[in-house]
Amino acid sequence: MKMRNIGFAVLMMFGLGACAGVETATRNTPNDGVLEANQPARALTSVTVSGINVRVPDTLRVSEANRYYPGGDIVWREDPIGNRHEQVETIMMEGLRLGASRVQGTQPVIVDVEVTRFHALTEKARYTVGGVHAVQFKLRILDPATLEPLGGTKLIKADFDALGGAAAIAAENRGVTQKVRITNQVAAVLEAELTQPGGYQGRTNGIIGLINQIK
Repeated sequence: MKMRNIGFAVLMMFGLGACAGVETATRNTPNDGVLEANQPARALTSVTVSGINVRVPDTLRVSEANRYYPGGDIVWREDPIGNRHEQVETIMMEGLRLGASRVQGTQPVIVDVEVTRFHALTEKARYTVGGVHAVQFKLRILDPATLEPLGGTKLIKADFDALGGAAAIAAENRGVTQKVRITNQVAAVLEAELTQPGGYQGRTNGIIGLINQIK
């Protein structure tokens, strides 16, 4: 009986991890040309952003299921039901523009981003256990004149802890929504990638974060 209870507890830990757990996805992201997480996606040391491209492929599957543990590639609820791909593209563009505004180097570059996963929280997770925001994308830095990459393609896993329950409600009352937090996270990640010697350094977020690191 004790072993059965332990097994049930382990399953609950994974099941209540909100939106950033194991899922069924439509994409198959290749590793060819993708740099390790501790290598910057640029060959230059001093850059300024002259342009930004963002793509959210139609092949990314949207989940509208109100579960702790939804499947799919995109989970987003703070905008009205509609084209989630376009909504995610808008959020990503806003965050990237904010991050780019903080980078004041010498060499103009284009930031090229393709979203591979965007998981905010479902309503059920948001107002109970919280979880992890899984914001992941492929990043390339391009020469504005030739559109050739200035380095490799880096898979960025910008995952971070998501608020839940009373903490989420208190944040919303201050105007700090999921959209605000995700926008600020994307901005901080791009700034770090373009200015820090080793680029952006991701981190795990507990058990669910470890699962995200291998997705």
